[in-house]
Amino acid sequence: METKFFAGVVALLFVALLGYRIAAARNDMQARAEDRAQIENLMSIWSANVNLNSPTGTHGLIMVDKVGGYVRFFDPATDKELASIDPSDGPGIKPHELAISPDHKTAYVSVYGDGVYGNNPHPGHTVAIFDLVSQKMVGGIDVSPYRAPHGLQIDPQGMLYVACDLDRKVLILDPKKRSIEAAIDVEGTGHWIALLPDASKLYVANKNDKPFVSVIDLKSRKMIGKVPMPNGSQGIVVSLDGKTVLVADYSEPYLHVISTATDMEVDKVKVKGVEKGLYKAFYTPDGKRLLTCLTDGQINIFSSADLHAPQKVMKSAGTALMGFAFAPDGKTALVGNHGEGTVSRIDLETATVINTFPAGKGVETLAYY
Repeated sequence: METKFFAGVVALLFVALLGYRIAAARNDMQARAEDRAQIENLMSIWSANVNLNSPTGTHGLIMVDKVGGYVRFFDPATDKELASIDPSDGPGIKPHELAISPDHKTAYVSVYGDGVYGNNPHPGHTVAIFDLVSQKMVGGIDVSPYRAPHGLQIDPQGMLYVACDLDRKVLILDPKKRSIEAAIDVEGTGHWIALLPDASKLYVANKNDKPFVSVIDLKSRKMIGKVPMPNGSQGIVVSLDGKTVLVADYSEPYLHVISTATDMEVDKVKVKGVEKGLYKAFYTPDGKRLLTCLTDGQINIFSSADLHAPQKVMKSAGTALMGFAFAPDGKTALVGNHGEGTVSRIDLETATVINTFPAGKGVETLAYY
């Protein structure tokens, strides 16, 4: 009797152990499947030539109101504001630039300071993190001891790159750990940056501080070159295929074309209707068009296939233009009229303003997601 009892107990324990191992194996398989799915998703993002640093989407619209000091969410269908959040940790400290995670679930906003380039007496030291589903701020990355985080880029793995102009550094940030992974010397006061799609190299525009664009090798995490820019450099952007980087000239109306294979200037494009320096340049998410914007409200629209082809020139309904949000249908874009506290919708084919609506006090960067 006693032997049968113990035999029954052993059998029950065996069945329980077997069940535990089966459950553990299933959980392990599920975890591995989830890991594979995540990797495949990231690879598909890269292979599909998605421009991570010129995002678009149908789920929402986010704007960085630099003048007002708020990050604002809008309904992309009605142009009505849904929420506004102050991302700073002190009075007067303003947000500037924006990056969207590859899965479009998170936004990152650089909190630059209470001033502008060259006059930023109380620099910020954080990159704010926003949940795009709940449209709420969920934390931040403290970049101290580095100051004045500004230009942002993101890679297919979700790693962030941010220029800190006051300290002449580009930081590599891990958003999951909310930590600094590396601080790379760039020699100049890098303000805007451009990341190659495969995250192999990064290019840094140093405005009028240094007469070159800094070239960063991200495998060694070191500066490996300088592309001469005698007049200085403003906005900087990489082509969808990663073969060229375009740089806005600081004092003359030209776009400089850099080959990423040689890190040398291979072409120069005159921007129509402009006599002085340029400001910023942006590729559309599909890479088919290039747009430049100026402080007087002028927008030039180029065909990416031939930058020397005739340009479409138009005026926005405002001034001090700094950024675009490109609609997912590829037909229209929003431009922030930083000087007026409005945003205009423009038709990319006809180069005309469709409508204009109020948005904070002065939007610098914006994106659909």
